[in-house]
Amino acid sequence: MELLAVLVALALLLVVFLAIGKWYPGTGADVLDWQPTRSYEDEIRLEIEDIDEMLEASNERRRRTGRPELTEDQVRLEVEQHLMEQQERARDLKDK
Repeated sequence: MELLAVLVALALLLVVFLAIGKWYPGTGADVLDWQPTRSYEDEIRLEIEDIDEMLEASNERRRRTGRPELTEDQVRLEVEQHLMEQQERARDLKDK
């Protein structure tokens, strides 16, 4: 009998938490008064700067070894080709 009472209490508690989550008008971030440390614009700007820095470092190393420099478009094309090859391999493995 005690086990039944404990299970009912836990089920009721679960229902209460689910109801709060469903019908609470705000989000968890609102409750905690949480704000992102950086804006989305800052994040995008930093990503672009990171890409430029990585490409420049790669090209500096390529210049030292006598290889031609890469452009961002070439790198994007190479990444796209690798992704297509990876998806093709995944389809082949799935078909087996």
